[in-house]
This record gives sequence, structure tokens and C-alpha cells, in this order.
Amino acid sequence: MPEVIFPGPEGRLEGRYHPQAMPDAPIAIILHPDPKFGGTMNNRVVYNLHYAFHKIGFTVLRFNFRGVGRSQGEYDEGIGELSDAASALDYLQAMNPNSKHCWVAGFSFGAWIGMQLLMRRPEITGFVSVAPPANMYDFSFLAPCPSSGLIINGSADRIAPPKDTSTLVSKLREQKGITISHEEIEGADHFFKDDEAHMKPMIDSVQGYVRRRLTEGSR
Repeated sequence: MPEVIFPGPEGRLEGRYHPQAMPDAPIAIILHPDPKFGGTMNNRVVYNLHYAFHKIGFTVLRFNFRGVGRSQGEYDEGIGELSDAASALDYLQAMNPNSKHCWVAGFSFGAWIGMQLLMRRPEITGFVSVAPPANMYDFSFLAPCPSSGLIINGSADRIAPPKDTSTLVSKLREQKGITISHEEIEGADHFFKDDEAHMKPMIDSVQGYVRRRLTEGSR
């Protein structure tokens, strides 16, 4: 998978870019967890999401937020990281001008950033939020949430407790014009540590959801 360096708001950003042969393939960016706690684009969940999207026909980009790996800049509490995500999407769109579908997927802190990006970028047609930390971050900016998506978490998550995720889902489901799907992986912790019991079912659910949405061709 080619390594890429592209311009961000605070200097260069480091990514991994995995294109498809079809010039009009759908595109997706994958956002990693909190750099304060060691989050990088090579996190297992992020890596697996990247390949999950690529296997179903997406051109995919994952990247390191500012100050992580070879990305320049310093951690910015989510404000600068949102600008980094917007720059990554600009880069991906510039490389794939014929793409008709644009998705964002994020894990933990990355899910929070990804859902903020939804609010800024009306061209995003779908999202996947894995273990969104609704107990740590304010998601009330999703008013209204501009596109349908999947929220998926583990029933044994102690970092982002399931009850907070369920509350977030309930609030979003009150909104008209979008559909929020929600799946809970039984026994999974925040990091879906067990490959067979937790990671694989989570990835299968994501792929199944995204495939359905692509065949519907709707928002």
C-alpha cells in the first residue's frame, strides 16, 4: 500500500492510500483514535476498517493526525485534527474527482472527529462510527445529523460505556430524514481485542451495512 505525504494545515500529513482500478470508485477516509493515548493510523481497528472498505470496492485513505508519526504539527484537542481530516478529504477528492460516494469512518476519538466532519462536508454520503466516546465528548453538534450511518460498539466497552452510546443513538434517531443503524458486539471491549469473537463480527457488520447502502444508492 503506497505511503503518501499530503499538505495539511500545519505542514505535511502522513498517510496510506489504497486506490481502486475504477476511476469512479467510492472513496473513504479512516480516522484514528486519540493521539494522547497512543492512537495512530496503524491501530488495529483503523487498519481493519481500512481493508474492510477496500475489499468492498472503495479507494481508501487513512492518515496520522498532526504530531503523530511523520505528520507535522502538535496535538490540538480535536480542533486542529478536524482541520487535518478536512485536508485529507480534500486530497482524496482531488485524486478521485469522478467518485460519486464519499464515506468517513472513525474509531473512538476518530469517530468524534468524523462526525464533526459530516457537519462541514455535505458531500459525505455515509459514516461509520466505531465506539464513539459519547461519555467524553459532546456530540450535540449533530443537530441535525446530515447523513445516515452506522454506530457500532462493544457491550463490554469500559472506555466508552454502552449506555452513553445508546443515549447518543436515541437522540440521533429522533431526527427526520436520516436512518441511524446501531449494532452492539456482544462481549467486545473498546478495542475489539479478540480477533475471532469481536473484531471479525464488527468488521463483517460494517461491510454488510456499507454494501447495503451502496446498493440502495441513497443517503
